Amino acid sequence: MTEPDAEDRKPQSDEARSAFSQPAGVVPPVAAVVDNESSTTSEFALPKGLDVPQPPAADSEGSAFSTPRTYSAKHAPPAFTPAAGIPVVSLTKDAPWQDRMRTMLRMPVAERPAPEAMHKEDEAGPAVPRVLDLTLRIGELLLAGGEGAEDVEAAMFAVCRSYGLDRCEPNVTFTLLSISHQPSLVEDPVTASRTVRRRVTDYTRLAAVFRLVDDLSDPDTAISLEEAYRRLAEMRRNRHPYPGWVLTASSGLLAGAASILVGGDAVVFVAAALGAMLGDRLAWLCAGRGLPEFYQFTAAAMPPAAIGVALTLADVDVKASAVITGGLFALLPGRALVAGVQDGLTGFYITASARLLEVMYFFVGIVVGVLLVLYFGVKLGAELNPDATLGISERPLLQIAASMLLSLTFAVLLQQERSTVLAVTLNGGVAWSVYGAMHYAGEISPVASTAVAAGLVGLFGQLLSRYRFASALPYTTAAIGPLLPGSSTYFGLLSIAKNEVDAGLVSLTKAAALAMAIAIGVNLGSEISRLFLRVPGGSAGARRAAKRTRGF
Repeated sequence: MTEPDAEDRKPQSDEARSAFSQPAGVVPPVAAVVDNESSTTSEFALPKGLDVPQPPAADSEGSAFSTPRTYSAKHAPPAFTPAAGIPVVSLTKDAPWQDRMRTMLRMPVAERPAPEAMHKEDEAGPAVPRVLDLTLRIGELLLAGGEGAEDVEAAMFAVCRSYGLDRCEPNVTFTLLSISHQPSLVEDPVTASRTVRRRVTDYTRLAAVFRLVDDLSDPDTAISLEEAYRRLAEMRRNRHPYPGWVLTASSGLLAGAASILVGGDAVVFVAAALGAMLGDRLAWLCAGRGLPEFYQFTAAAMPPAAIGVALTLADVDVKASAVITGGLFALLPGRALVAGVQDGLTGFYITASARLLEVMYFFVGIVVGVLLVLYFGVKLGAELNPDATLGISERPLLQIAASMLLSLTFAVLLQQERSTVLAVTLNGGVAWSVYGAMHYAGEISPVASTAVAAGLVGLFGQLLSRYRFASALPYTTAAIGPLLPGSSTYFGLLSIAKNEVDAGLVSLTKAAALAMAIAIGVNLGSEISRLFLRVPGGSAGARRAAKRTRGF
């Protein structure tokens, strides 16, 4: 026998020994088969003969997040159908894509019909992140151009479905765009977002984006992602259709036309045009220095008011209030106001609040600029009496021509396409004709007359846009220019400058009521226009909307 090693002869320490270890030399007993009475070691163990058969390990799902064993991407099991059934939706190609996408956006995800045939670039389908990026870029151009939140969501949804991405949920706020795509119920969603940091008023670019979305939504036209990106890059690189000097001249003609609407003559026309052009150049100077838009509006409102006060101090026999009112017409944010009220009426309350807050800031900027000039004018002895200009002379033919000129120049300031200028000019003439017939001839309140005229603007603008499968903004925004509450705004500011706060607040409240009447009338006219269109929906052709009772 060999001697054991020194390490084996050395006694183990307490740290190396466990209380549950067997002592050296003790051999564990061999397990023996015993009877049934001694085999049960726990009261929770199953008796012999009552074993439950277990499924194979391969069939176990293992986790609530794992793929079900009955799931197949190609042969999916039939979905659950409620007892009342799911209404059949007929998405005809004859209906505009705006209405088709809006109809599906107002449906639950489970009730939306399958997407049309996708534009495949290869057998694997399009790259989801690139499709979502293209969708966000298109939505950014639309939102930056002043389009309503619901129309932006409809366009984003149309782009995703055109490339076969179902289960997409776009979300639009005032400064943030996001979209989420979930391939299936067992896959993780893909979400992308984009921030809108700059807004540019260019309706020519807006129309080009609508044409791109229309082409993408056409199942007979296969546009690859590269082609869509190329067209989007061309839209960004294209210059505005009108140069800077044309915009400045248009702002002057707009102010002159507005002064004619409130009773001005040729001298007032020239003075108002000169003040508006000076204000436009001053605003451009402030923009070049990087000042916010609030100060740009403040600076642009001062030259027309200064010219009106100077004419009064020089004892020139002109209506100074008409000069100042004409200058205000070129600054009132009618486009942002209509978009804000439209978002609120369609359920986008966060975006609507942000837009209306922006309108309030612009309006306060105008108020500050005009009040500064009027205050110093009153201190210098300028006789500015609002009662002397309340009796506006009725010159229907001249005022209709002035309203059409105002709409024409407003369209140029909005950078509209030349093909839409004539239509919006005629629409503006119709709006003023209806307003004049109801207010002057029919002696109806100005708020009701404005609402009806704005409703016709929205109706005709929506029908024209659907006829050309384009946005309705180029046909409605410039046409509401003659209806903007420029005179009520000026009279309110003048009363406040003369320390007549009560009368000033009454006039400003009237101006706010007229502005709301314009916005609500345009939106109501747009909704009424859909009654004459073939809009997809349920079996009865009804367009779905939110249904609420007593505020719940």
